[in-house]
Amino acid sequence: MTENTVNEIERMVVTRVFDAPRELVWKAWTDPKYIMQWWGPKGFTAPVCKMDFRVGGKLLCCMKAPDGQEGWNAVEYHEIVPYEKIVSSMYFSDSKGNKIDLAELGIEHEAIDGAYDVTIFEDLGNGQTRLTHIGNEPMESAKNSGQLEGWNEILDKVAAVVAGLAQAK
Repeated sequence: MTENTVNEIERMVVTRVFDAPRELVWKAWTDPKYIMQWWGPKGFTAPVCKMDFRVGGKLLCCMKAPDGQEGWNAVEYHEIVPYEKIVSSMYFSDSKGNKIDLAELGIEHEAIDGAYDVTIFEDLGNGQTRLTHIGNEPMESAKNSGQLEGWNEILDKVAAVVAGLAQAK
């Protein structure tokens, strides 16, 4: 798929404005001890999170459902502009970070060929930061699969972490 095709498809986008400086939002997003507090939608926990935060590095998190079922996600980092942007690819994995074919698990996930996840951290001034996460899946698919709702729940959890960091500062 060409770059033009990637740009023509409406991708999943979630945005949140935080009442905190960009450095605190970045910290909540990039420090494994905080990621463990927000990884996964409402009701999910993250009992394990390992991170090698550098271009070519990887994040590996266990996401535990309310019923106790565990699933693993890996994120590979392709570009990091400190306090501004992270370009990555995320996928379901085993506990060692090896990619799992979702079809084998009976999970449907539509991804846009050649598209990466992009997370942008924008300083709005007055101590506010806008975080925009652009996924690698089409918006319509993300709405239908519940991913859009899940990402909004994740951002609710990130907001709680950021609020705690702001209070502690």
